[in-house]
Amino acid sequence: MTLLASPWRKLTGQQREQHRILIPALALTLIFFAIISIATGAVNIDVASLPGILFRSDHASARDTVIVWSVRLPRTLLAILVGAALAASGAILQGLFRNPLADPGLVGVSSGSVLAAVCTIVLGQNLFGANATQFLPLAAFIGGLLSTILLYTIATRNGRTYTATMLLAGIAISAIAMAVTGVLIFMSTEQQLREFTFWSLGSLAGATWAKTASVALFILIALGLWPILARGLDRLALGEAEAGHMGVNVQVLKRVAIVATALLTGAAVAVSGAIGFIGLVVPHLLRLVMSPRHRFLVPAAALLGAILLLVADMIARTIVAPAELPIGIVTACIGGPIFLWMLLTNIRKLES
Repeated sequence: MTLLASPWRKLTGQQREQHRILIPALALTLIFFAIISIATGAVNIDVASLPGILFRSDHASARDTVIVWSVRLPRTLLAILVGAALAASGAILQGLFRNPLADPGLVGVSSGSVLAAVCTIVLGQNLFGANATQFLPLAAFIGGLLSTILLYTIATRNGRTYTATMLLAGIAISAIAMAVTGVLIFMSTEQQLREFTFWSLGSLAGATWAKTASVALFILIALGLWPILARGLDRLALGEAEAGHMGVNVQVLKRVAIVATALLTGAAVAVSGAIGFIGLVVPHLLRLVMSPRHRFLVPAAALLGAILLLVADMIARTIVAPAELPIGIVTACIGGPIFLWMLLTNIRKLES
């Protein structure tokens, strides 16, 4: 029995009106916070001067131009991409598992990425020196992708992928990966431990145009699969057999959903580290105010996820300025109470 409201219901007039208003409102809110993000930091920039800076006017301050184009703009775009990727992958996974408590970490991407990252920091630096950390994003992405492939192989039998097996195997793989990670951390030096701790809590501090462009390709390709997945995920909410009778190739749907989730989460974790709760709470919050149909839910989740991560990043880099708080701490402070509320609400539903 699913814990999600069925998306396979005819939309009411009120729901249609909500969709017409909500998604444009989220888009405008995202633009607003993107402007605030570009203007906010250790050095505040007048919002009125931003158009001149962005269009490289001769009257713009040289210092402000360098800050905006070299630091703030790539960081803001990276926050938008990572937040959208994590939230959209959460919406897809929750539809695939038919459970509002599903999280991108279930597919093993996060644990695989963390293990690859600590291997690069500890073993890579011992073998190749400080230059090994330059390959940290690539190593994290490959680690997440390999763990996803392993998980999919374990959960697939005779051409069928079993979501329950995938869930349990994901827990097991995560436990093994964290055990190996613990051994490597025990072997690390104090400097290596500090680097890994900061990375594991999440940060956008290293945002560059090259890094933003590299993940944008993976994230935009994965988000482009959303129209293909939407109708199938809606029908899957009725059950796998029912979805098959309605013309959905359930196995192909699962494969595409898993690949999309691996691309979204792997790319996000590779450049920002482990940032929790965005993929968990955003889709659930949206289901409280709009239809659970995935053709509306996934883009709305991407927009709201981008907004939340932008806000969290602004808090992280200003609350203890000129130092910077790991962004994972901020998202945990926001998402932890919401997760407990979701858990208690679902327990009451099951008991009633």
